[in-house]
Amino acid sequence: MLALIQRVTRADVVVAGEMVGAIGPGLLALVGVEPGDGEAQVARMAQRLLGYRVFEDDGGRMNRSLGQTGGGLLLVSQFTLAADTSSGMRAGFQTAAAPEIAEPLFNRLVEACRLAHPTVETGRFGAHMVVSLVNDGPVTFLLRA
Repeated sequence: MLALIQRVTRADVVVAGEMVGAIGPGLLALVGVEPGDGEAQVARMAQRLLGYRVFEDDGGRMNRSLGQTGGGLLLVSQFTLAADTSSGMRAGFQTAAAPEIAEPLFNRLVEACRLAHPTVETGRFGAHMVVSLVNDGPVTFLLRA
């Protein structure tokens, strides 16, 4: 399981003209599910999303986590994140989990985050989404679980 996280001042997701998820300051996480991922990866990714230190403390160092700041978390499924881009000029998607495997695991990740954090929003799995964000920093990290 992969998550490209971006510290944001705001982010939202629109599907077919309807806003389906939005947060103020916090993290936008683009999430890719890979073959072989399961409950262990879901639990580890939830822990990392809420505990990874990307927010500044009083000294200006990235020592505070989303869990400590209480900011929002916007989870967006993105199978292209798990693509194989190692050769050629077109991505291969055999390294991304099939939708029937990925969707339940993504939903489990959402559930796990919601159980541990007050503000969790999502996009819509499998939909064409328009994601808007204001990257704060910019601060962007690729997490693996």
